[in-house]
Amino acid sequence: MDHARQPSVRHFDHCPWLFAEEATEEQRIAQREVQRALGGDTGIGERCYVAESAAVFPDRLRLGADSYIAAHAYVTGELTTGSDCTLNPFTTVRGNVVLGDGVRIGAHTSLLGFNHSMTPDRPVFRQPLTSRGIRVGDDVWIGSHVIVVDGVTIGDHCVIGAGAVVTRDLPAWSVAAGNPARVLRDRREGRAAGEAVTTDTGASGAAAAGAEARASLDGQAQWTARATGTRAAAPGIRPDGERTPPPHPATASDRDSAPAAPATGTCPARVEEAAGPALTRPGGGRMPASRAGVRAGGLAAFADAARAQAVELLDRCWDGERYVDRPGVAPTVRAHCDAVEIADLLLGSVPEHLSAQEHIERLSGLQDPKSGLVPEFGEPLPPAEDDGFIGEGAALYHVLCVGYALDLLGPGLPHPVRGVRNMTARQLVVRLESLPWRTAAWGAGAWVDSLATAAHWNLRHGDRGDDAGGTPESLFGWLLTRVDPWTGTWGSPSAEEGRLQVVNGYYRLTRGSFAQFGVPVPYPERVVDSVLDHARDTRHFGPGRENACNVLDVVHPLWLCTRQLGRAADGYRRDEIHDWAERQLAGVLPRWQDGRGLGFGPGTSGPGPEPGLQGTEMWLAITWYLADLLGRSDELVYRPRGIHRPEPARQGIGGLG
Repeated sequence: MDHARQPSVRHFDHCPWLFAEEATEEQRIAQREVQRALGGDTGIGERCYVAESAAVFPDRLRLGADSYIAAHAYVTGELTTGSDCTLNPFTTVRGNVVLGDGVRIGAHTSLLGFNHSMTPDRPVFRQPLTSRGIRVGDDVWIGSHVIVVDGVTIGDHCVIGAGAVVTRDLPAWSVAAGNPARVLRDRREGRAAGEAVTTDTGASGAAAAGAEARASLDGQAQWTARATGTRAAAPGIRPDGERTPPPHPATASDRDSAPAAPATGTCPARVEEAAGPALTRPGGGRMPASRAGVRAGGLAAFADAARAQAVELLDRCWDGERYVDRPGVAPTVRAHCDAVEIADLLLGSVPEHLSAQEHIERLSGLQDPKSGLVPEFGEPLPPAEDDGFIGEGAALYHVLCVGYALDLLGPGLPHPVRGVRNMTARQLVVRLESLPWRTAAWGAGAWVDSLATAAHWNLRHGDRGDDAGGTPESLFGWLLTRVDPWTGTWGSPSAEEGRLQVVNGYYRLTRGSFAQFGVPVPYPERVVDSVLDHARDTRHFGPGRENACNVLDVVHPLWLCTRQLGRAADGYRRDEIHDWAERQLAGVLPRWQDGRGLGFGPGTSGPGPEPGLQGTEMWLAITWYLADLLGRSDELVYRPRGIHRPEPARQGIGGLG
């Protein structure tokens, strides 16, 4: 080697890919010292390089083999990378960030895996920090001057154009650009190697619309096939059965750090955060391309298939004596109620395993005449608290599910819920104040849902507000004076779960109270803000993480608030709501399993991913709400009439409602 031309440390800092082959032994020893001197909990793989000029001050760093951090990069917080990852000069990586294998990050790009609130009750510099983190998959190329904000997940094989601002998740194989970043096409689509990534809203906008529509319609083809008896061709398979050759993806040098920005010489169009490439809305105006995600006929085909298979999926969950959520598990009270709801929704009748009168007798006989509660099969009645009503357990939800199943069947609950009937206003306030709003708002909201629904059934039994100790009036008075005016919700978010407890608790609370009684919710715009913020949390809404509870607990508040706002707010954040609803709807429909229905989904709050009665009943209701947000629920024909009914069960809180 010609030592007169030996690259300097400064040279390696800016071109670290040269270090492995061109560094002297002295330079390698010096580099090992640089790595050993890094603070925090640090682990660095083989053949890595960390520039001396980089500001690397991690709490925790795991740098995979053959990765480098180049000149003047700024790294804090917790960074974990796979192998072959590159942070090019002047990149900023802060907060909680995880990179897969083979991630290329261009110069001057920022991955900001943290944030802070900006409520007006204190100066910004005193606001608490939050971090949902950033997750980047394998084989991802992020161009120069890109900003990725907290809470974003970028799927495998994505390419992000220079100058993009990534504010929401990108699915695998996306080619994205713009501010905010939007998907322009699928990287696997045929296109000449080296062709520029563009954010022009003309031809490229049309291409983006086509790509997004095609991606979301793969499942719709399956529904059309089921409805017509034909076989849909799989992606990459021609109808004649011959496999089509795979497209050749564009390639780029590992050292290139900037996928091309628009080649037209114009600035990327600035659009609202949820807006996709421009399409024409009927009657004029721009409509995001993602609205095209569920084609005409897709919803009707889904509903037709569900109706055609309803008897089969109910048979699957009848063990000969009682209903089970899915084969192999014990019978439950809720499973019987879910069966009644599904049969009513899809068939307009009762499950055929029993006559209507037998269904009524079985469910009515489960209610304890003295307390008005329904215990789980084989379990004793839960003990009441000092105020006479229970605090937790399956019997709380049975107030809802048994009550509405009997309401669908005709007679309703035969007895009042006496713990709620006898509760005084003071006892109610004491109980409300004791609920775990700060740590478990979901449970607090579920308790309110049960109490309010019990009050509703008691009013059916002739109770007036003054006869029941003023329970409905006291409840609404407490809720309206305790709501947070900045979020429109009750409870507090946490670093561990974000707004999960708050939003899920909001759904349960408002379902049983404001929605069930037809009372307007307070601060609906702030609720929309809070719920949309939660819907971007990849811990709960990342790929493969959605479950029926979490999606229902977002779609119902959005539906409730947008219906209340109506035209007065000129469609408050309408495009963002529609975009989210369209993406969720396109994801739900293909998950139907013939003769089995839909699984609840991942997580510990439900029965799991195997198809069953609870998952099917919930997702059918969710599908209706998603479609109705998009103005398309009439395509489903069905409409929920039980627990998830969109109409109020009564109008107002008086006894004559």
